[in-house]
Amino acid sequence: QVLLRESGGGSVQTGGSLRLSCAASGGLNSRWTMAWFRQVPGKDNEGVAALDAYGSATYADSVKGRFTVSKDNANQNTLLLQMNSLKTEDTAMYYCAQDCEGVYGARPTCRLWGPGTQVTVSS
Repeated sequence: QVLLRESGGGSVQTGGSLRLSCAASGGLNSRWTMAWFRQVPGKDNEGVAALDAYGSATYADSVKGRFTVSKDNANQNTLLLQMNSLKTEDTAMYYCAQDCEGVYGARPTCRLWGPGTQVTVSS
């Protein structure tokens, strides 16, 4: 059974950077789309970035040019999210997920989810 677990969250000031990691026990399956989501209490889950089975990355407009999703070159079972130029509106709980469809739609579906890691950006 594959389990996902995020790490790397924390508190930073506006303009700072964080790198989130998503470790997959049992291995990441490159046949599936992996994605990062974020959620603020009272708001819907928002697709942030995705890496498809072909290694192509896509991003929400709100993070384009600032966030980068990739697999860890040293450990292909780890999905990364490099977040630069952070803004206060990036504050959220961040989740990684596997086997996803409709990442940027109103109701994304993923087969596996991690428990999340909190990111707080203050001015």
